[in-house]
Amino acid sequence: MLLELKDITKKYGDFKANDQVSFSLNKQEIHAIVGENGAGKTTLMRMLYGMEKPTSGDIFINGKKQNIDNPNIAIELGIGMVHQHFMLFPPFTIAENVVFHHEPKKGWRYDRKKAADEVAQLAEKFGMKINPLDIAGDAPVGIQQRVEILKVLYQGADVIILDEPTAVLTPLEVKELLVSLRELVKMGKSIILITHKLNEVMEIADRVTVLRDGKVTGTLTTKDTNPEELSRLMVGRELKNNPLPSIEKGNEILSIKNIEMTSKKSGKTLLDDVTLQVRQGEIVGIAGVSGNGQSELIQAITGLAPVNKGSVTLNGADMTNRSVKQIRDQGLSHIPEDRYLWGAAKEANLVDNMMMTDYAKPAFQKAGVLKLKEIRRYVAESVKKFNVKTTSIDTSAQFLSGGNLQKLIAAREIQKNTPFLLAAEPTRGVDIGAMEFIHEQLIEKRNNGDAVLLISSELSEILALSDRVFVMYEGKIVGEFDHQNASEEKLSILMAGGNNE
Repeated sequence: MLLELKDITKKYGDFKANDQVSFSLNKQEIHAIVGENGAGKTTLMRMLYGMEKPTSGDIFINGKKQNIDNPNIAIELGIGMVHQHFMLFPPFTIAENVVFHHEPKKGWRYDRKKAADEVAQLAEKFGMKINPLDIAGDAPVGIQQRVEILKVLYQGADVIILDEPTAVLTPLEVKELLVSLRELVKMGKSIILITHKLNEVMEIADRVTVLRDGKVTGTLTTKDTNPEELSRLMVGRELKNNPLPSIEKGNEILSIKNIEMTSKKSGKTLLDDVTLQVRQGEIVGIAGVSGNGQSELIQAITGLAPVNKGSVTLNGADMTNRSVKQIRDQGLSHIPEDRYLWGAAKEANLVDNMMMTDYAKPAFQKAGVLKLKEIRRYVAESVKKFNVKTTSIDTSAQFLSGGNLQKLIAAREIQKNTPFLLAAEPTRGVDIGAMEFIHEQLIEKRNNGDAVLLISSELSEILALSDRVFVMYEGKIVGEFDHQNASEEKLSILMAGGNNE
């Protein structure tokens, strides 16, 4: 046995993040840890990596008890961690990021050429395609993740902890990552994989440990279990199946006609003659590999970027190139694709984040004076309804897990009860229980006669929720399907630039 955690407990005051958790990892094994947001997965691994200290319990490496006080000790013991939110220096090259703190020297000076050569050789050894001289901040997310993995490999890690590594990756990048993980295992590495995605667990993990409310509810060999059993262990119940009921569609709420957008920097066409509509009582899905115009479409609808041509009509009014506030006031709510960049003020507390576009409503203010008691009651009820795990609504948003922050943003936008909701990656990084709940809320909004535009990189989500599906490729709409005729195979072909003829 390569490493073992025995009866690990971590307390914050009276709250137990981990409660008598035991876990082991064998050499050249991929061991997945799954559980709902706040189940204690990341806290457990932060203790193994020396970022937190256990309240009680022991850690053994190769049978020897270890006191891992800080990450430097973990690194010396051959343990590396790739965090959910990358820790790169965007202006640095890939090579500079990889060798940071361990720079090769020529005399007393940093040897740039040697650093680039060593990183290139390391990447080739483990089958990771990168250019060590590229600027890290300009690289796609999938490449940035490879850089993070190369960092821990460069430090000599034999055990690699990956915290939600596929949360921000496209389907193609996910496939490439899983291939890389298999190569790492072949080369003698051992991997701990924290994830919400059970299909990935079943595809790549040897064993899986399930956590619920800080406790282990099961450790299973993957070949002897299935997603349904893992789901039950994660949430403590059977998941519901929520089919789309047939309802009559109403008037057009969103109408996009022939919009075009070009890049100011390069002049490249980002949106090319895009036309689509969303009516009352329907969810319209947009499928496509990330980077094919979905982000630009979101910006055009929400007022975050101007279009060069065409029109955007919302709730009967021309909103083309109007301000964000004007568009919001016309009946738009928006779950953004990047919860940190667009969706939240990280240093503000949960109350401020929840109320940032609602503070002026009569229910929450009178003559410009905020009704603080009503506001706090509303936020507390929303946090409870959407199961946002936090010690207090006064907690800064930066201390929420990614999945819990996503639930807070979804609560804020869905509960606005606007006639139109733009839901971009609404379940990114959330656990299966929260995903089920958010899906229920989207379907309920649709059933109440509102309109939803769903943009998601998860094909299963698009197929499950959409009355109609549009496929985007290179800034164009290249296909449209109704719910009955859409399939993963048909959508995948068009997403890759093929055709279904």
